[in-house]
Amino acid sequence: MPYTILVVDDEPAILTMLEVILSADGHRIVTANDGRAALEYLRDNTPDAMLLDIKLPHMDGFEICSRVKRISRLKNTPVLLLTAFDDDHTRDHARMVGADDVVYKPLSGKNLRGRITQLIAARRY
Repeated sequence: MPYTILVVDDEPAILTMLEVILSADGHRIVTANDGRAALEYLRDNTPDAMLLDIKLPHMDGFEICSRVKRISRLKNTPVLLLTAFDDDHTRDHARMVGADDVVYKPLSGKNLRGRITQLIAARRY
């Protein structure tokens, strides 16, 4: 089943790569390059999942996630945070803001696709 996935990253090459990886399963990918654009999209849209880079201009992925989880129609939408930092502080902060998972760079496309599908399916039941 195809899903709509919001992908937010300020690196055009990463956005393109994520779009290619995730669209391989037929998903509709919506991209934004900063937190403001992501929140603007979310005003009128409810994606099935979100993949947010932690380091973004204007507003980081932690802040976007925190805001999303306070919006009733979005609070159950799976949010995965994307980072190069594999440390306890990052994982703890991600849990604190309500992220469903943390995905580490470099990315494994197969694992990423599987994790997103798994989180969406779990939320639907």
